[in-house]
Amino acid sequence: MTALTDTLARPLRDLRISVTDRCNFRCTYCMPKEVFGHDFVFLRREQLLTFEEIERLARLFLAAGVTKIRLTGGEPLLRRDLESLVSMLSALQPQGLTDLTLTTNGSLLPAKAGALRDAGLDRVTVSLDSLDDDVFQSMNDVRFPVARVLEGIEAAQQAGLSVKVNMVVKRNVNDGSVMDMAERFRGTGIILRFIEFMDVGTTNGWRLDDVVPAQELVDRLSARWPLESVAPRYPGEVANRLRYADGAGEIGVIASVTRPFCGDCTRARLSAEGELYTCLFAAHGRDLRGPLREGATDQQLAALLGRIWGNRGDRYSELRSAETRDRPRVEMSHIGG
Repeated sequence: MTALTDTLARPLRDLRISVTDRCNFRCTYCMPKEVFGHDFVFLRREQLLTFEEIERLARLFLAAGVTKIRLTGGEPLLRRDLESLVSMLSALQPQGLTDLTLTTNGSLLPAKAGALRDAGLDRVTVSLDSLDDDVFQSMNDVRFPVARVLEGIEAAQQAGLSVKVNMVVKRNVNDGSVMDMAERFRGTGIILRFIEFMDVGTTNGWRLDDVVPAQELVDRLSARWPLESVAPRYPGEVANRLRYADGAGEIGVIASVTRPFCGDCTRARLSAEGELYTCLFAAHGRDLRGPLREGATDQQLAALLGRIWGNRGDRYSELRSAETRDRPRVEMSHIGG
């Protein structure tokens, strides 16, 4: 199968696989408790793609040009025996897989980091939105303490995993934590990435006034620790990279709202029940589980994948307007970030 490109000549390079729609946090910008409460109906186990189905689809995506796979959720470590899937995917390296990663809230890393590394995971990205316990617990809305996330980060490092930390910044909520976060991770080898609060889904109460522009964050940080731009590692890299002039490492800023990067987007997202989404802000996915379970051959599945990506023209962030913001969008907790 030849490498795929879409209607804007964008190749398919990154695949994000959600393994569960469940999470043990109720972060206000992702899974607000008012919507995802005790009566919310999550996917049943039989609706989830099996590990074997995920591995089969991953092989087809690799043949279509994917080189990077990220496991997401929900909280992916809630999926039982996830290290078995990691081992199955890691074995695909000879078929073009160069990077196998996982995004997590860190809560289960102390128990899982070693097994994940042994199974072949390369690195983890941990979500941490403040070092202030009151702020962080208010944001995760389940009273989970900062110290236990930091324990997860330490466990990942001790297991030999590379670690990045993501901080979603929301004005008048946790933007006062930016400097403390930067100071905590400077010089540790951990890359801290600041993410603009995005209008993913329709339940997080997004307003433009709540967005702290990436440039404002860079200006704040650079006033204390001068920063220098760093070239992207590869075309389509999401984060703008900057390094501390004093050699204390680097940070990243992800500016989907104020500096859209649709033109270089190479990412596809596979939901836990097998829906393929070609944009983080998409309203609908395309069913791959149905054909899988109905006996489709690899050739038929590859052709379906080719049609879906070949017809892709998504540019939500570049076209963001009152009109586009009012349309339905899949929730981030369903397809990962």
